[in-house]
Amino acid sequence: MTGRKIAVVGLGGIGGVAAACLSLSTDNDVTVCARRRIDTLTFDHHEESKRIPLKTLTEPSRAEPVDWVILCTKAQDVASAASWLERLCTPKTTVAVLQNGIAHEERVAPHAKGATVLPAIVYYNGERFAPDHVRLRHIRGHDLLVPAGAQAEAFAALFEGTPIDVGISAEFITYQWRKLLVNVIANPITALTRQRLGVFQREDIQQLSLGILDEAVAVGRAEGAQLAGNEAEMILETFLAYPPEAGTSMYFDCLAGRPLEIEALNGAVVAAGLRHGLATPLNTAMLTLLKTVSDANAKTP
Repeated sequence: MTGRKIAVVGLGGIGGVAAACLSLSTDNDVTVCARRRIDTLTFDHHEESKRIPLKTLTEPSRAEPVDWVILCTKAQDVASAASWLERLCTPKTTVAVLQNGIAHEERVAPHAKGATVLPAIVYYNGERFAPDHVRLRHIRGHDLLVPAGAQAEAFAALFEGTPIDVGISAEFITYQWRKLLVNVIANPITALTRQRLGVFQREDIQQLSLGILDEAVAVGRAEGAQLAGNEAEMILETFLAYPPEAGTSMYFDCLAGRPLEIEALNGAVVAAGLRHGLATPLNTAMLTLLKTVSDANAKTP
């Protein structure tokens, strides 16, 4: 097979959906880099289900340089993916980072051997039912968003003809913080309550969410995001329109007893708040509670 050589690193909900959609284009030559070999991936989208053949590598030593790396590990797992990046990347490679949080370039560039790092905001919901079975839910608007620049159009072209819609924006930092605002309430609250997004129909949860958001909005403005005066209220209103049956990545990780990416979410707000001298007590509480859960999960065999 010829075409654009693409390696998808990480086959969770986000990575599984990305691998499935990229494999639907005959212009892409897709290899999945994962812990276990998977020959066929079941991909659910709307009312349809497809079985998609996969080319899988389980050992970094067998990987070769590619044109594109789609990095779909959790933010805290970038260092553990370094062995893959070292084999897959050259200065001609572009690494698209499909992760929550901010500071994608700072996390990934030290491991990427001079490759271009392209941060991407993920809006779609990717649910993993089994190692070889994922479902794509569209939330609203674009499924992925990348900053305007030299690699943006090329990245969008990877998904042409697939169910994933890619947007491009010159105001990426603002959208990045708006996505972070969603995540600093969605992920910790679903994880701590062990409930899906329907939990946000509770009035007391909405009031807690607004308090968390108010802190994060102030920090985001200090970081350069152009956020509205009623940004917290708009985020919550938009968020309440999401499917109540949908889960979050941290919710699923919590149920599965996996470490949590809280440092990249509320932790990023707390760290930026410290840089700017802004108090973030509610985000600090979320960070403290979920670090405790994450540390306990990491110790569980």
